[in-house]
Amino acid sequence: MTCIAILGANGFVGNRAVEMLHLSGQAQVRPIVRRASAAALPRRFDLDVRVADAGDRVALAAALQGCDVVVSAVAGDPQTIVGAVEPVYRAAQDAGVRRLIYLSSASVHGQAPAAGVDEDSVLNDRQPMAYNNAKVQAERLLADLRRGGAVETVVLRPGIVFGPRSQWVGGWADELLAGDAYVVEGARGACNSIYVDNLVHAIGLAAISGQADGRTYLLGDREQPSWRDLYGPVAAALGVDLDVLPDLPASAAAVPAPPSRLERLRRSPLAKGLAGGLPRPVRVGIGAGLKSYRARRGPPAIAGRGPEVSLERAMLQTGTVWLPWARAEVELGYVPVVSFDEGLRRSVAWLEYAGYPVVL
Repeated sequence: MTCIAILGANGFVGNRAVEMLHLSGQAQVRPIVRRASAAALPRRFDLDVRVADAGDRVALAAALQGCDVVVSAVAGDPQTIVGAVEPVYRAAQDAGVRRLIYLSSASVHGQAPAAGVDEDSVLNDRQPMAYNNAKVQAERLLADLRRGGAVETVVLRPGIVFGPRSQWVGGWADELLAGDAYVVEGARGACNSIYVDNLVHAIGLAAISGQADGRTYLLGDREQPSWRDLYGPVAAALGVDLDVLPDLPASAAAVPAPPSRLERLRRSPLAKGLAGGLPRPVRVGIGAGLKSYRARRGPPAIAGRGPEVSLERAMLQTGTVWLPWARAEVELGYVPVVSFDEGLRRSVAWLEYAGYPVVL
């Protein structure tokens, strides 16, 4: 039986991948988590859980021994996203892994993609969202590694992955309950959704496909919902009418400020090179000094009142394009196994199970 290692096995997608692949008997699953404290969730299935940081090539190679496929569902800040790519690939090669499935994001095309975009569209790593740029850079690095390496690669670009435990369900419910929820221009924009089980189904197909090496696949639900379609039922389940929430214009979105001179210096290759060669006590002292400096400056002043419209939400909820996933259908045999409506029903049921004050 194929052994599939799941990096980030305690996360939203990683945890569901462990559940589905194990319970279906489709593969022997090896969850890998960064910290021992995160091992409890996958260990409920009495699996061979390993602890290894995605940035630690040696530890990760040991954890991957005997596995045929590794799924990288590593989450984190932009630096982590890019920084984990090479250690994961090198560790997979050291361990004799056949294929690496990398979970990227449809956000590489922007939160409001242009018409005609597909997997072959040129990517831009100078977008206003740092997450998008990190994913673009991670994909490019992975492609470079594959050209010189033996481990096959498959890149999956899911859209808005929703379901129980997701930020798009639980996070939205938290906003509603806290009175912080708002929509942008009616939330009528295109929502490139994919229910989490559909993504895991695609992962399983990518693990066994004979023509997927070196290929990239956009993924989504069969339906073409709006953001109202996603947010509305969650709001209704909590007794909130979506139409009474603040409806703000996209023009009010807060554009991320450019990094300060201090931040640009901290991120510079020179600074990173110097820090890497300094003794740990010196690095700790420098870090403490920077923290103290930021604390003295205090938080930046925020002008205006009311909800601050995030640029990401403004772009998402005013987009007009649903991304195609025909390549995955043709080459992987991907067809969504759970409908959008059923995914929402399960998500609302989870809210009730998790203790949210569901009124339906």
